[in-house]
Amino acid sequence: MRGCLAIYQRELLILKKKFFRQLASMSVGPLLYLIAFGLGMGQDVMVEGRPYLEFLIPGLIAMNSMTQAFAIASEINIARFYWRIFEEFQAAPIRNIAYVTGEVLAGITRALLSVVVILVIAFLSGVTLNYDHFFWISVILNSYLFASLAVGLAMLVKSHADQALLTNFFITPMSFLGGTFFPVDRMPSWVQSILNFLPLTHAAASIRKSAFGLPPDSDSLLLLAGIGTVLFVLAYHSVNRAKE
Repeated sequence: MRGCLAIYQRELLILKKKFFRQLASMSVGPLLYLIAFGLGMGQDVMVEGRPYLEFLIPGLIAMNSMTQAFAIASEINIARFYWRIFEEFQAAPIRNIAYVTGEVLAGITRALLSVVVILVIAFLSGVTLNYDHFFWISVILNSYLFASLAVGLAMLVKSHADQALLTNFFITPMSFLGGTFFPVDRMPSWVQSILNFLPLTHAAASIRKSAFGLPPDSDSLLLLAGIGTVLFVLAYHSVNRAKE
């Protein structure tokens, strides 16, 4: 437990040091999307019986919690390639499971902070949704999944260029195809079948239903929890291999 808290506290100290820069970075994307897609579409456009802006906010929450949770990989790579801190972790009496847990918790924390930023922006935009326990469970499961993926992949890449390549191939496509900006059910059936394999599709659907005051599909929540746990275990094994 002490090892986990030490790793987590280190990441929090890094976040604290550049807190306002992180807030600005977390705000720019959602603001641009709200202006370009939300306000640009107009107030009269309805999606699933609601104004498009209300449809868009939960999608932005799903997307931003994914990207910010996955961004913990960049901090890990900086520690590995530039500061050589991971070598100190290897020599320290810190169990691998503690290291993985601490980094995943740090990724979840970053994601939750980005969600709060979007909720403030939504409030200032006059959008009021439902933020019950199902909403936060969906957000946390989405963050847990992508933070675990980030830790595992961070142990496999050899440089920042490799990390950027993985982001371009895995994260960026999901950001636009995971039901964040448009309803998946409006796509052709064969495209829907493919998109249903993306975890962000299920995360966006669960977050959106919760935000609309509806219970999310239990299958989606179980899928997010299951995939997240598998990725957490794979991240643990990746750290084992990296230490060897």
